[in-house]
Amino acid sequence: MYSLSSQKKFWTFKTEQELAELRVKQNVRFITKHGAGMTDEQKQAHFLSADEERLLLKQYELQLKEFCKRFEPPMPKYVVGTAFHYFKRFYLNNSSMDYHPKEILATCVYLSCKVEEFNVSIAQFVANIKGDRGKAMDIILSNELLLMQELNYYLTIHNPMRPIEGFLIDIKTRCNMSNPDRLRPGIEDFIDKTFLTDAPLMYAPSQIALAAVLHAASKEQENLDSYVTESLFGAAKDKLPVLIEAVRRVRSMVRTIELPPKDRVRFLEKKLEKCRNQENNPDSQIYKQRMKKMYEDEDDLDVMGSSYHMNVSDANLDVSQLNTTNPANMTVD
Repeated sequence: MYSLSSQKKFWTFKTEQELAELRVKQNVRFITKHGAGMTDEQKQAHFLSADEERLLLKQYELQLKEFCKRFEPPMPKYVVGTAFHYFKRFYLNNSSMDYHPKEILATCVYLSCKVEEFNVSIAQFVANIKGDRGKAMDIILSNELLLMQELNYYLTIHNPMRPIEGFLIDIKTRCNMSNPDRLRPGIEDFIDKTFLTDAPLMYAPSQIALAAVLHAASKEQENLDSYVTESLFGAAKDKLPVLIEAVRRVRSMVRTIELPPKDRVRFLEKKLEKCRNQENNPDSQIYKQRMKKMYEDEDDLDVMGSSYHMNVSDANLDVSQLNTTNPANMTVD
């Protein structure tokens, strides 16, 4: 139930300003840590600003959408929705300069598949990725625990898909609309667009679902105002103003989506490659050395464990030999 969920308690925010402040905080924290000794002018030239990070993340949200759209086998909408939630949440607590979005994006989708029980193996998953699939597999698996930690292990997501089905059934029952299922294409298109906004971080799934239904109805020249005011909230009209404002804001956010300019994105991509944290860059020597040391430490632990088991086995063997070769040592008083 959403009203009692971790999503509502920890991951639903009141204003866009609150979200902007969290993103600026992560940007400032990264620059402060990695820009020590630089002048303000040097920092500005070298690092991404909070606005630049936001623009770049919007581009990666578009890529996330396209990746899920062409995924084989076809990916259910609720899996896509969960992946978007993970991606958005992760970058409220982290800078894109610390963890590259292209790597976190794939990990978000993979974790979403597992949590939502859309059963694909890691081999099936990376078959949808272009380029070095072995490397992609290593990156996804090495980032999976990090992602869960940054989400504070709150992995259950309430998406608007279930409320949408509820509204459509209710409309069929209590409205005179002919064939409410013709609203589905408009609803799905609207929901896809909400994933490119901050609406999932600000509004309840039922509010987003109702905004999608009303939007699709208006496209079909249908008016559901009386359904909302009389059927849905006839006995709770005091809650109506809050709902109307939420629906209005969600529809406004979808209507004002701006796609990032391609030339600007290319410039920011190059800038990110120069200023990103090399400790988290799989192509850097620092990262490779760190991973090599980690594997060596694991090997050392395995050797120690094997040695321990051998010693225990040897000790048992000696005791057994003592008891069988020297029965005279056994005395009964």
